[in-house]
Amino acid sequence: MIYFLYKETGCEIILNNQINIDKIEYSRSTTNTENIGENLAKKLISNPALPKFIALYGDLGVGKTAFVRGFTRAVAPHSKVKSPTFALVREYEGENNFVFHFDMYRIADEDELYSIGFYDYFQRHGFIVVEWSENIQFALPSTYIMVKITKTEKEDERLIEIKLLNREEQNKNENISS
Repeated sequence: MIYFLYKETGCEIILNNQINIDKIEYSRSTTNTENIGENLAKKLISNPALPKFIALYGDLGVGKTAFVRGFTRAVAPHSKVKSPTFALVREYEGENNFVFHFDMYRIADEDELYSIGFYDYFQRHGFIVVEWSENIQFALPSTYIMVKITKTEKEDERLIEIKLLNREEQNKNENISS
């Protein structure tokens, strides 16, 4: 897998007639994390062939909800994004699309996913953005966007890794959260 390090302006690299969205970015603020999320959403909106499932990984407090806030700003700009921790899912409606924002922190098995109607959201037209995706590895679609956010040694700095993954990649990255 090739990684590209670039600023918020970004660039697109086309390999085998497919857009490569893989990248690593450093965020030094909540606003910067939001901007990275917004830029990813804009790229996905302008390239409908890319997956609409975004799997977020990262420890408590690394900025997953800030990333979703920026992502949602591009899709549903008038929405007030809140963490779905106790609601499990929040829906944000834009002019042409939805964002379905899930928090899987408390989800332990497939029965719980069925009980909250998780699989029904795949039939709706919108982006599914899931925090704590490490808890539902068994339920991830065959192709998705992985966003892994980790703290660095520098205070308030985050490393944000974005990758387009498929089932083969998923199996290679079983220990993604470690």
